[in-house]
Amino acid sequence: MLKVAGTILLALGLASGCLLIFGPLGFSTVRGLAPWLLFPVLTAGGFLLLALASATPQVGFLSKIAGSLLLVLALSAAFGLVLVSSAILTPATSTLSLWYVLGIGAIFGAAGLLAHRPLSGTR
Repeated sequence: MLKVAGTILLALGLASGCLLIFGPLGFSTVRGLAPWLLFPVLTAGGFLLLALASATPQVGFLSKIAGSLLLVLALSAAFGLVLVSSAILTPATSTLSLWYVLGIGAIFGAAGLLAHRPLSGTR
């Protein structure tokens, strides 16, 4: 049950991040602070539930998957910023949410990918 809840929370957190990306690009309307708060909270909470409910070897795999998805989200935000800054796309709203997703996604994504790698010099 914890795995299902963790998966749903992680998916909702990533969906909140997608909404924050799509808002300035004109594909959706973001209202209120909910997506801003839900993106990091649901993503971290969903990952923690998944990690706590999984066996130890699975945690590394889950961490890599979640980290990869977050880095894809961060790179999508960076791509949106490049489109806006090069005047290829006119932003519908402020690009602050793109910067937010870029920062949070890059930090959480890198942490997820680097969390379970072997330390150098150890066997």
